Amino acid sequence: MDHFMKAAYEEARRGLEEGGIPIGSALVHRGVILGRGHNRRVQLGSAVLHGEMDALENAGRHEASVYRESVLYTTLSPCPMCSGAILLYGIPKVVIGENRTFQGDEALLRQRGVELEILQDPQCIALMEAFIAASPELWHEDIGQV
Repeated sequence: MDHFMKAAYEEARRGLEEGGIPIGSALVHRGVILGRGHNRRVQLGSAVLHGEMDALENAGRHEASVYRESVLYTTLSPCPMCSGAILLYGIPKVVIGENRTFQGDEALLRQRGVELEILQDPQCIALMEAFIAASPELWHEDIGQV
């Protein structure tokens, strides 16, 4: 696991330790982490703070050119909401820890020219499998299925 995916994974673990959903993300520009975050819907009672959204929020405002030169690392395939944010800001590449437990809107991202690198990282897979088995209702709520 490289340095940036490790940062995203650490965020996912932090979310789980806080009683939330273990998905983490990091926004990287020219080898520097601008922002990192984790799913905080449970912790803050938020409707939108998925890991990717939290990382973008924590990165703060940047010129459009910065996003167009950035890479988003996320432990899980991005949902439609997070995929929309990726497209909105023109992020050209997303490195995905795994998409076995959930495959987000990858087809749309590819169709719109976003490069996807899917790692199928064993740690990311194990983390989500354990969480989904332990908290299926919370998981289905998070992805809008309940």
